[in-house]
Parts: sequence; structure tokens; C-alpha cells
Amino acid sequence: MTGPFVIPVRDIVHRSGEMREFTLEVPSPEKWGEGLVAVEQGEPVVVEVRLESVHEGILVTGDIDTEYTGICSRCLTDIAEGLQVEFQELFAYPGEEETDFEVQDDHVDLETLVREAVVLALPFQPVCQPDCPGLDPATGKRLTESTGSEQREPLDPRWAALQGFTTDHDDDSPRSRG
Repeated sequence: MTGPFVIPVRDIVHRSGEMREFTLEVPSPEKWGEGLVAVEQGEPVVVEVRLESVHEGILVTGDIDTEYTGICSRCLTDIAEGLQVEFQELFAYPGEEETDFEVQDDHVDLETLVREAVVLALPFQPVCQPDCPGLDPATGKRLTESTGSEQREPLDPRWAALQGFTTDHDDDSPRSRG
């Protein structure tokens, strides 16, 4: 069994309490993610992993550090952000019970586990900044680029009378006493 995410565990198999730590730096073998953002093929994926032998198998705990790229869901600007993901999974010894991950030929293959953890951690609606105002519905221009000096017409002329109304002047107005 070979591959960039395959780790040999022969020295800790069936030796409960034994532990090994590894750091893998592997280019993403393919594009991970199908939404507005994804980890592109070839993007470095750093995995710091601890393998612990337990009675049922090998407990794998780790941290993933990589970067995703794509577009902002509000203003359609290109974005690139770092992504940190934690994971923990048991690779069971082969046996009668069906499990998601198994120790195979004294190795554990982390690729599926790492890919799933990364894809599930990608933001569903990514933004370039937390308060991104998006696009102007009338002009289609990015609102972050507008200076705010131009006065927009109200979308509905029936609301035009309220455009000048503000609550800032309430303290200056005389109050009637009754």
C-alpha cells in the first residue's frame, strides 16, 4: 500500500498505549470542494497527526493546515484564505464489524479522512470580509468600491417621502407638554 497519505503502523499494531507522531506535507492530489471555494489541485496540505494504538485499532488525531481559493458569495471578488481543521477517527483492526476506516496491511491511509475533513470545513457562503456589503442591486457595482457620496434613488417611489426622515433630529424638536 503506497500513497502520500499512507502511514505505516506495524510497530504499534496491537500494542495498546504506543503512540507515534508524524508531519506530512503533501500537495492536494486533486481539487477538493465543488462550491464557491475549493482547495486546488497541488495546493500544499500540511497534516500533523498522532497515531495511538488502542484495543480496537489505531486512533488517529490530527490538524490539517491548507488554503482554499474561490470567490466571495456577496461581491464576487477573488478570495484566498487559510483553513485549519482538526479531526479524530478510529482505524479499526480488520474483523467482523463493518467500519468506515480500517488498518490495512499494517498501514493507515489518511487521504479519504483528510479530504472529507477539509471539504466539510469549507465555508458554504464564503465572504471576503465579515461585513462585506455585496453588490449594488441597481448598478451591479461592488458596494465596497462606492464612495457613498452619491444619493441613490429609492427603489420604490412610494417611499421617497421617508428618505429625508431621520431620528437624529428628535432631541432638537420642541416637545408639546400636555
